[in-house]
Amino acid sequence: MLDLGKYAGPVIWSWVATLGLMAAVIALTWWQSKRAKAALAAAEARRTSTS
Repeated sequence: MLDLGKYAGPVIWSWVATLGLMAAVIALTWWQSKRAKAALAAAEARRTSTS
């Protein structure tokens, strides 16, 4: 493993924070995508049922 010396703690925690934030952004994007697809499907269903 790479020897980080006295900076090991901050470097490791910055990696943990970065990976956690990236995972949160990916999860949020995935969740919003599912909501948008559901809203689009509902709008298309309303449009086809009234035509």
